[in-house]
Amino acid sequence: MNWNKRLLNTPIIGDITKKIASIKVSRDAYNIAEHFTQFLEPQVAINNELKKEAFKIRHNVYCEELAFEDIKEGGLEKDEFDDQSIFSLIKHKPSNTYTSCVRIVNIQQSDQLLPIEKFCLDSITNEELHPKNFNRSEIAEISRLAVKSDFRRRKTDQFKGSATGAIQETTYSEVELRCFPFIAIGLYMAAATMAIDTGVKHVYVMMEPRLARSMKFVGIKFQQLGDPIEYHGLRAPYYISPDIFLENLSPGFQHLYQSIEHDISGQLNSISLA
Repeated sequence: MNWNKRLLNTPIIGDITKKIASIKVSRDAYNIAEHFTQFLEPQVAINNELKKEAFKIRHNVYCEELAFEDIKEGGLEKDEFDDQSIFSLIKHKPSNTYTSCVRIVNIQQSDQLLPIEKFCLDSITNEELHPKNFNRSEIAEISRLAVKSDFRRRKTDQFKGSATGAIQETTYSEVELRCFPFIAIGLYMAAATMAIDTGVKHVYVMMEPRLARSMKFVGIKFQQLGDPIEYHGLRAPYYISPDIFLENLSPGFQHLYQSIEHDISGQLNSISLA
């Protein structure tokens, strides 16, 4: 199976890169932030029911749609790293539907590994930012980002079964359709908040290089740590820290981040106080 071709043609990568590239002035970014918060709500998976929603989304995207993983009995996609993870989802408010999910994999015990350490450690050639150099409790990985196809389709995709997934144009307003491609950005912002609020100082992610380049348009500047390898498609290891994230985020998208950070931090605090 040609994972590289399949991933490059998937809407998770394609929609966001094209949409981000179209943002040229901060006013557009402010508008997206307003639209995003009007229709979409980030949530921390504070209970097993919300975690189950994340596992369903992952199964829908990774198993049923893209076939990166085998179909699982029960329709839940889970792995060995979920027990050491915090999850975030983004809900579409009008339909009360969960659109997407992401997780931060933390190190909770000294013998635990991050996914990148278990499967892709040799791809990291930057010795200075190698995870072995840092306190184990201060490293984490952004992992298993998934957006359901219904919330990835561009309004220009009119034909049924298009590469970006089916959607009923009459179901969502034009304003809603404009903000849907930015769900992935919202997930990265939610992941950043979860990392910062749990004391993480060094974050890793295996990412398609084209997506990493596109993220620079909004000021999310991942640092590449090695050459791309074949890992469910052509992906490379990347690094980002809270300082790098906060210092480079573009003014327009700072507005979106502040809103997401407020929601996520409040929910994380409710967990710690429970």
